[in-house]
Amino acid sequence: MTQEIERKFLVKSNAYKDESISNIKITQGFLSTVPERSIRVRLKGEKGFITIKGISNESGMSRFEWEKEIDVKDVLDLLKICELGVIEKTRFHVKFEGHMFEVDEFYGENEGLIIAEIELNSEEEEFKRPNWLGKEVTGQVKYYNSTLVKKPYKDW
Repeated sequence: MTQEIERKFLVKSNAYKDESISNIKITQGFLSTVPERSIRVRLKGEKGFITIKGISNESGMSRFEWEKEIDVKDVLDLLKICELGVIEKTRFHVKFEGHMFEVDEFYGENEGLIIAEIELNSEEEEFKRPNWLGKEVTGQVKYYNSTLVKKPYKDW
């Protein structure tokens, strides 16, 4: 299990697409979305994963995460028993000033929502912000994928 430290931001323009070094389609469902832990299965391109995330700390930046690659067939089977709702998105990888931003462009029930994440080594780590990076939403539960599957962006 590892400690995940990340910050989340809204995205204010499509300029990230021009700076992207790669992108990948992601489909995911949740086996559990209780506040203490979320358990998700994910198709990420041609690979399958299961991930368990713990509850976030007070700042919303840190939480425990465990992830394991599993067979795509297992993901497809597990998606059939997930809680209602599926997250569909394209993830763009953008290198900027020594950091990697992951920008998620959502589809389906969350069409129009674009969120950028940056993983850090500590909560105090400094980083430069690209021009397309908007308002910070770190720790705001409504932007968690486990919440978006139940309360999609289109219903806000």
